[in-house]
Amino acid sequence: MRIAEISTPELRQSHNDSPSQPQPHQHLISQIESSVNQTESLSPENLIPDTISADLRRALTQLSHHAPFPNSLKLVIWKLSYRLWNACVDLSNTTSLRSLPFSKAEEHAKLRHIAADLLFVAGDVSGVPSPAIKSASFYHKTGVKWHELRKLDLASSCFEKATDLLSKIGIDTVSDAGEKKLFLDLSIARSRTAWEVSDRNLAVALLNRAKSLLFGSPEHYKTLASQYSLFGKSTLSNSESSSSLNEALKLMNEALELYEKGLRVARTREETADLKASRSKTLRFISAVHLQMNEFESVIKCVRVLRDGDAGDQHPSLPVMAMKAWLGLGKYGEAEKELKGMVVNNGIPEGSWVSAVEAYFESAGTAGAETAKGVFLGLLGRCHVSASAAVRVSHRVLGESCSEGSKVRAKVVSELVSDDRVVALFSGEAAAKQRTAMHAVLWNCAADHFRLKDYVTSADLFEKAMLYIPFDIENRILRAKGFRVLCLCHLGLSHLDQAQEYINEAEKLEPNIASAFLKYKIYLQKKDQDGAINQIQAMTTCLDFTPDFLSLAAHEAVACRALAIAVAALSNLLNFYAPGKSMPTSEVVVLRTLVTILTQEPGNELEALKFVKRVHNRASELGPNCFFGTGEVGRRERNWFAVTSWNLGTKTGTDKNYELCAEFYRLASEFYCLLVDGQVGENMVCKALILTVSAIIASENQKKITLPESEVKQAVQLLDRAGKILKSTLPGNRLSGDPVATMEPDLYFIYTFFAYDIHGRLNDSGLQLQLVKAFASSKACNPKFLLQIGLTASQGTQCNHEVATFALNECLSAFLSSSSPDYQNVALIVRKLIAVTSIHKGDTDDDAVYNMYKQAYRIMVGLKDSVYPTEEGKWLAMTAWNRASVPVRLGQIDAARKWMDVGMQLAKQVSGMETYRACMEEFIKGFEKKFGAPNDGENRPQLVQ
Repeated sequence: MRIAEISTPELRQSHNDSPSQPQPHQHLISQIESSVNQTESLSPENLIPDTISADLRRALTQLSHHAPFPNSLKLVIWKLSYRLWNACVDLSNTTSLRSLPFSKAEEHAKLRHIAADLLFVAGDVSGVPSPAIKSASFYHKTGVKWHELRKLDLASSCFEKATDLLSKIGIDTVSDAGEKKLFLDLSIARSRTAWEVSDRNLAVALLNRAKSLLFGSPEHYKTLASQYSLFGKSTLSNSESSSSLNEALKLMNEALELYEKGLRVARTREETADLKASRSKTLRFISAVHLQMNEFESVIKCVRVLRDGDAGDQHPSLPVMAMKAWLGLGKYGEAEKELKGMVVNNGIPEGSWVSAVEAYFESAGTAGAETAKGVFLGLLGRCHVSASAAVRVSHRVLGESCSEGSKVRAKVVSELVSDDRVVALFSGEAAAKQRTAMHAVLWNCAADHFRLKDYVTSADLFEKAMLYIPFDIENRILRAKGFRVLCLCHLGLSHLDQAQEYINEAEKLEPNIASAFLKYKIYLQKKDQDGAINQIQAMTTCLDFTPDFLSLAAHEAVACRALAIAVAALSNLLNFYAPGKSMPTSEVVVLRTLVTILTQEPGNELEALKFVKRVHNRASELGPNCFFGTGEVGRRERNWFAVTSWNLGTKTGTDKNYELCAEFYRLASEFYCLLVDGQVGENMVCKALILTVSAIIASENQKKITLPESEVKQAVQLLDRAGKILKSTLPGNRLSGDPVATMEPDLYFIYTFFAYDIHGRLNDSGLQLQLVKAFASSKACNPKFLLQIGLTASQGTQCNHEVATFALNECLSAFLSSSSPDYQNVALIVRKLIAVTSIHKGDTDDDAVYNMYKQAYRIMVGLKDSVYPTEEGKWLAMTAWNRASVPVRLGQIDAARKWMDVGMQLAKQVSGMETYRACMEEFIKGFEKKFGAPNDGENRPQLVQ
């Protein structure tokens, strides 16, 4: 505010006498006046130069050294002070101090400060009423400016100088209302500055002193009470500790007391109404502080005082605070009354009742969900409710999806958001942001329930979320996504028909691989094998298809034990492999998975064979290292297929499917032949080749057909390969050259046995004998193995008496050299040797057969009864005796006598033949009588001793 310049007769006289002033004063006054003139000439466009305040401050400092001054000079100084002040006021009226740069605003405050200091230097002057009050007013206003610029030390200095000036004036002598207000304002201003520098004790003390400066004015009471209230609010804003709450409550109570006193001295209706409004506001604030301090009884008391007052305070915050207080006291019924009472209170803003609903639900929990919904719908019917409020309430009621009562809360929100009135809040472009928010709230909660496998609740919420997706082109993809998740929910519930309906709708909106894959899952769960396989084909035609979906389809099929569908998916995946094309999974892994799936159930061996053959073909085309991989990985992959082929060969052989068995063993040998990282499994190749031939021959025997010549040649080739490997694996420096060093004895026997068989078909008896002799000389040789070879060679259409004789003799020698001979097999060998010798040598070499009988006799001599099989002993004795019958008829006396003697001696070694021996002895006596005994011992056959 501009201050009128001083114009009194004394001042005019002093102005006229100014030339008579001493020169130093005149010079300094002229400098000050020049600076004042310069200030007065400034305009808002021309900012205050920094030199003006400096020049004025320097001149003022020099002038203060010449004090005290005559009254005339004091009047001149006062006039210059007022002119400077008014110039500052003019600048302030045209330019806001806050709009100026800080340095210029500070310069402006400095000029005001100099104006105040000019009055202070001049001191009291005759002719000016209340000079001390005017000077104090300048300092007070300047301090306020410094406070606004946050120069609190300068502000405090100004306020203290003003206080010193006013302290010399008795309060009782002050009658002007403006001067009285200056006393109060100065004390409050000092208090505010002390508060800002955190000297709170001083600030409160200054406010307490100001209670003596109220002068019975209602306005003064209100001003002081407002400052107490501001300090209380400031205390709460900086901290919510218990000490801060207590301090704030204390300050607010001081303010409330001042409002009460102000009401007692108020005279006009406007003053009374104003003070009552301020008192109610303070009381509400006190109630809020009590609520923060959990002093709920005090809150209820404050609310009752406010409601029971003259006008009956109906401020919107009262039901909110009352409800929270009742909740704090555990009286949910009273709290619910307060909450429902908001429905009929039109003055309660949206933010207040939404906050109340949140607080009620937070305290009451799931039990308050229905009440919250009812209040919201009640408010919806009587006043405008924003979409934002609906989002906020829904989000609060839903809470955490994994918490207790989440299903109940979700059901309440589902009913709330599906209400037509609520849905209508979100219509139009204006509510697009809130519509998106509501959709997100429902979607996220539904997703949480889905992760918890609560598919019923998640499906309900996903369905309600669809209400907040507009039916337009831009949101078509979002709607499709909603239909897909609903399909997933119903899949989880095994509601396959509903799931199919939803996915069909999604496919109409967005035909992509996700929809196609979900349709595949539905067919899978319906056990519709044809539908699932057809859908696999449909998936590959989608624009966003990637081969990963076929892998995923196979995984899903395996999980459902639909192995045929898994095979179809992986078979389709194989079509995408091409040279140079990057795939997420290597081809060998897909084929390995296929074979693994097929071998999980019996009857799939033929299909497995197809894929195993593909593996071998691809490895041959691309190279083993490229197809299987290098290093340990490659070896493992190759060995897996080799071992799997071997195991499948073993299984099919056990199942007597020898044709497949041969194929698998042949493939196993081929896999072991593949060179991976410089390594070949030669031993396993040899074994597989041998078992392949064994399976071929077993298949021939099973089908009761003769192997065609081509297959015989193929078997010969396989055995030749096996034989070469056997020779190559022999240690170079080993004299014995024993294959058993690198191969199991059983397998070497099988090789020998089937090589003998195959070469017999080619009538190569010499090679047959060579093979058997090689086997007999090896460590793998076992009498039982030789026995089997001998028996085989001694019978059938391709018998070889040389092999049979050699094998049986070697076998007999091995048995007899044992510490505990197996006489059952010995007897069998003797019989077979006699039979072979008889058949292939016959009468041309009767001595050979005779020697076999003599050898049998020597074996039996000395054995206990029944050690040598009795029946075999009888057979030997009887057949030897019977061999004498032909020579007897032919009159070959010596030959007859030879066989009868052997038969008799053999019969003596067999228990149970006493009757036969008696008959034999009687026949011999008769024979000797008839033909006579020879005269010389040379011609007479001697009995075998």
